[in-house]
Amino acid sequence: MAYECYKAPEDRKLDTDTCARIVLRNKNLGLQEYKFLLKTIVSSGIGEETYGSRNVISGQEDSPTLKDSISEMDDLIFDTLDKLFAKTGISPSEIDILVVNNVPLFSPAPSLTARVVNRYKMRSNVKTFNLSGMGCSASIVAIDLVQRLFKSYKNAFAIVVSTESLGSNWYQGKEKSMMLSNCLFRSGGCSMLFTNNSALKHQAIFRLKHVVRTHLGSNDEAYRCCIQLADDLGYKGFLLTKSLKISAAKALANKTKRNSLQEMGAGLNLKTGGDHFCVHPGGRAIIDEVGKSLSLGNYDLEPARMALHRFGNTSAGGLWYVLAYMEAKQRLKKGNKILMISLGAGFKCNNCVFEVMRDLKDATVWKDSIDQYPPETTGRDGGKDEVENRKTTGVQRFTYTPGF
Repeated sequence: MAYECYKAPEDRKLDTDTCARIVLRNKNLGLQEYKFLLKTIVSSGIGEETYGSRNVISGQEDSPTLKDSISEMDDLIFDTLDKLFAKTGISPSEIDILVVNNVPLFSPAPSLTARVVNRYKMRSNVKTFNLSGMGCSASIVAIDLVQRLFKSYKNAFAIVVSTESLGSNWYQGKEKSMMLSNCLFRSGGCSMLFTNNSALKHQAIFRLKHVVRTHLGSNDEAYRCCIQLADDLGYKGFLLTKSLKISAAKALANKTKRNSLQEMGAGLNLKTGGDHFCVHPGGRAIIDEVGKSLSLGNYDLEPARMALHRFGNTSAGGLWYVLAYMEAKQRLKKGNKILMISLGAGFKCNNCVFEVMRDLKDATVWKDSIDQYPPETTGRDGGKDEVENRKTTGVQRFTYTPGF
């Protein structure tokens, strides 16, 4: 029926200068690590407007407190839910099902669902589910759960909240594969309202048509390609290995003998059944590889690239920033089909198809910036090809000094 993406306050923006100060505070980094970080940031596809947590920006990333982490979650969850209830006119007391998928590295007690129930004084018989450890594809997992519960609960209202937290998970070591998460992940999330009450069909904006979930956790390489662990110095973080793209390919196509997204997409034309493609904005490489495999053009990938540029990788909430971009650009017309493609630790690929119920044009979370997208920017080398493609890459300009 509705969704609300989170946009943090202006004082939490991670522009280049702020990022540089944060990086330089890490005394474990040497020249090679600094070079690696610079090259990663240059090619990441992330812009100047993304958001971080207050404790990281203020210099407290090495000593996060439980209060910091809970405060970051409260800001995101309550801001989006307040707006969702106000927009729809639905009272918290009418909610029958509540699902919160929190980031894998923060799981407090009482749970985040309990905090929501307490804040909004929900009914004692509300069915609550707190999902953790599901990674970037958790949003579709939660939606699938709601769809199955709707078979037992008639004329019900359900809320799904997808979150991301940085404050308690900032990596302080120097392992390159673990430093990547600091470069890509940003604060963000989304709250969504669903119903199976057919009498409210005229108020709906999307209809869920189909969900497909693939889990490759039995494969050791896939299982370990995105994993939380501690490095040799004892610093906890999130490891992203080079086999991530291979695992993504296998999960996307569910063909374990192949190892190339492009190979799997040969001869596949999803445009015969879908009008829009909502690709998880997990990183520039993932977006590009999914695009190659499914023969998607710049127009199809623009929403994911722009969501990555403006908001970064917001984990499970990322898909909804992509969807909001499509709506803000007034691309979504009645009857259109939207394929959502999410990838996450486990390793999982969870996809769904939505049908647009009416023409949509609400700018939502993009209201203050949609006119600036796609941005007129150049890439790291300022070359001709990069300049000509600048409207679709969304990569900001950086100056790379070889001697750094």
